[in-house]
Amino acid sequence: MADIPDTLVLKRHRDLEGMRNTLWWRRGVLSLLTVFLLLGLANVFGQRPSTAVASTRVADLKLYAPTHLRGGLLFSARFHIHAHRELKKATLVLDPGWLEGMAVNTIEPSPLGEASANGRLSFDLGHVPAGQSFILFMQFQVNPTNIAWHRSQDVELDDGATKILTIRRSVIVFP
Repeated sequence: MADIPDTLVLKRHRDLEGMRNTLWWRRGVLSLLTVFLLLGLANVFGQRPSTAVASTRVADLKLYAPTHLRGGLLFSARFHIHAHRELKKATLVLDPGWLEGMAVNTIEPSPLGEASANGRLSFDLGHVPAGQSFILFMQFQVNPTNIAWHRSQDVELDDGATKILTIRRSVIVFP
């Protein structure tokens, strides 16, 4: 049998004599880590998208995007417009919360025009005939340093200067 190294004391290192209290601290920290991981699996910290809907006699708007995000997350948002009546100049207007602390990776199909509408992002989508749909996809990435517990991400659908409908929503960004 090999000799015990000089720096080891069997009663302390093997038998854990005098270290019974630290054992419970270790178990507690490991339990907290396990609970944190289970909460992540239950989608408490984001990524799973949900659908928000607004309807009028003129058009319907469905927004499919997550409401809980975390730093570094890549996510997509789908804006589905269904026109009941003709939209001559459909415009989607997004609150600044859609871009604060986030990077836009892509917008498909590309809007006809982009502008600032009183500090909000405005996309000119063009003509949407009655009974037809228009779907806009946007991909984002949350900046890792972005920590904003609640941020407004309202979406407005306009036809030219006429406001048709609004989806009110907010997003939570976890560190």
